Amino acid sequence: MLEQWLLLAHVIGATVLFGTGAGIAFFMVMAHRTRDPALIAHVAGTVVIADTIFTATAAILQPVTGYLLARSIGWDLSEGWIALSLLLYVVTGLFWLPVVWIQIRLRDLARAAAVSASALPPAYFSLYRIWFAFGFPAFFSVIGIFWLMLTKPSIALF
Repeated sequence: MLEQWLLLAHVIGATVLFGTGAGIAFFMVMAHRTRDPALIAHVAGTVVIADTIFTATAAILQPVTGYLLARSIGWDLSEGWIALSLLLYVVTGLFWLPVVWIQIRLRDLARAAAVSASALPPAYFSLYRIWFAFGFPAFFSVIGIFWLMLTKPSIALF
């Protein structure tokens, strides 16, 4: 019974991570396309809150539920598909952590432009390009983790 609850918690966590990430990306891109500093500031502010509440919480709980689930089932964490999943999880985090800081900067730059009734500064556009580019490796790493978790392929790492 514990195994089923751990599996449910792990799947919900994965869903929250993927769903929140996809939603954040969609709304940030759509706000950016308007070039409206006030709208971008509002959306980016909401995105920062969503990342803090949902993504960060799920990101912390995922390895915990994964470890407990693997232990409950009897899987060794050095199994190839698990080790590769953990590596992709680290890759995702290495791209996500800077994105959180970038989102905060984008919000602040857009707020400043909105308050001064000026156009978005060049720094905003530079940071946005980095934010956009960093989404791809994180997104595809998560897709890879989903595939590994669903198929559990036999992978020899050594």
